[in-house]
Parts: sequence; C-alpha cells; structure tokens
Amino acid sequence: PRISEFLGIYIYLYYTDHGPAHFHAIYGQYDAAIEIETGVILAGSLPPRVSALVREWAESYRAELAANWERARRRERLEWIPGLE
Repeated sequence: PRISEFLGIYIYLYYTDHGPAHFHAIYGQYDAAIEIETGVILAGSLPPRVSALVREWAESYRAELAANWERARRRERLEWIPGLE
C-alpha cells in the first residue's frame, strides 16, 4: 500500500517484503528499496536530488516508518505518513 506521497515521489510499504525493514520510493521510472534504520538504498536507484529528498523525509519519519513496518508484519492496516512540506 501507498503510505505517503510528495513532490511526485510515491512511498510504498509491502506486506510481503522480507527484512531488513525497508520501504519503496517510486519516482517516474525509478524504484528504490530503502532501509528504514539507515536510509541506505538496498536495491534500485533514484536520481540524486530525489534520493536526498527521500532521505530527508525518512529521517523525519523514521519512527512512523518502523511502526508501519511492524504493522505490515502483523498484517494490520498501515498508517498514512505526511510528505515533505
């Protein structure tokens, strides 16, 4: 499910993903899996400017992302996280 969107960037967290805890950022044809704890891109790629914006957003909402990861593991409804202003 989509858990956030901002500036043309869509953030998803999938129920069936395996660890480490991560989310997906999609921007146009780009798709990256990003570790919640570190902000490191685990797979895929993003343009440098988009990557910086996603990192900034993830740092601001790390606790919310981690809580959503735990909800996904329990197959619970995920919470919407605000985008960058």
